Amino acid sequence: MVKPSDIFQCQMCGDCCRGYGGTFVNEREIQRISEYLKTDTKTFLSDYCTLSGGRPLIKTSESGYCIFWDKVCTIHKVKPRMCRVWPFIEAILIDPSNWSVIKSMCPGIRTDVSAKELTACVRQVLQEYEREERELFKPST
Repeated sequence: MVKPSDIFQCQMCGDCCRGYGGTFVNEREIQRISEYLKTDTKTFLSDYCTLSGGRPLIKTSESGYCIFWDKVCTIHKVKPRMCRVWPFIEAILIDPSNWSVIKSMCPGIRTDVSAKELTACVRQVLQEYEREERELFKPST
């Protein structure tokens, strides 16, 4: 089976942090990032997010990068799910050719893998992320 590291090696270029329209945040992520920034969720939403389709989306700066990008991710420890799983996103499961589209923006992606291997790898990454989240936020007994 293809491992994530077989087909993606982050180059730390920040290209995935550029552009509008991708980093939605949910309540858990809003809480986590707010705590990390030592602010309340209301302030986080007003200062760092905009609404898109009624959902909070992390703002971009005038440079076109995520407002938390400064040659590195300044909220790396608490970055949202979309950023954590990148480039292993659900869009690949819908249409594996999306991997080639992402490759055009990301120098760390290899495309010499079959659609079957690719989708299996993406499923594995997403399942692992969900398992880690459940463990992290398991109610204490």
